Amino acid sequence: MPSAATTDMSIVSLILHASLPVQLIMLLLVVASIASWTVIFSKYSAIKQALRRTSQFENDFWSGGDLATLHQSISTRRAEHGALARIFDAGMTEFLKARRTQVAGDASHQLDGARRAMRASFQREMDGLESNLNFLASTGSVSPYIGLLGTVWGIMHAFLGLANVQQATLSAVAPGIAEALIATAIGLFAAIPAVVAYNRYTHDIDRLSIRFESFVDEFLNILQRQAR
Repeated sequence: MPSAATTDMSIVSLILHASLPVQLIMLLLVVASIASWTVIFSKYSAIKQALRRTSQFENDFWSGGDLATLHQSISTRRAEHGALARIFDAGMTEFLKARRTQVAGDASHQLDGARRAMRASFQREMDGLESNLNFLASTGSVSPYIGLLGTVWGIMHAFLGLANVQQATLSAVAPGIAEALIATAIGLFAAIPAVVAYNRYTHDIDRLSIRFESFVDEFLNILQRQAR
């Protein structure tokens, strides 16, 4: 008898015997959790790669080599380089075009095009890095409430079932409450990793954004000296 009771109160048994609305809510939360973990792993790889390529480009840029040579190597293989390298490529390309078409010594016109090109490239790169972060934020904020909805529904179902029982006992109401609480547990399991990952990735992307903006300002100063 004890082993049978244990089997009946197992998590799998409680899920299988839960009411249909609660099962649907659990399924929704499991799907959200799987999607969230997929985004977490893919975004981790993307941000780690962006950090590595940014550091590599900064080392190449500040090593004192020829900017024209660096620009040529990036232009021929843009997809293989990181976000900061593509920002540099956009600014350098526009600067060289303006230098060929504008009157010599007109530094402001030569720099305006480079500034706009780098800002546009900066925004595209940031949009790519921030993609799917909203999904993590939504999963982290909504999943506990969806789980709570399943719990409330399950508890209501359990207490309504007591209406047909002559004597309400703990053994009669416990399975219904237990299966209802599983929905909240699954909701928290989906929400907690999403919130932690969202906060971590937001911090990393903010750091990258600061590095990109600092480089744009420093590179414009270099171009300003060359435009004179």
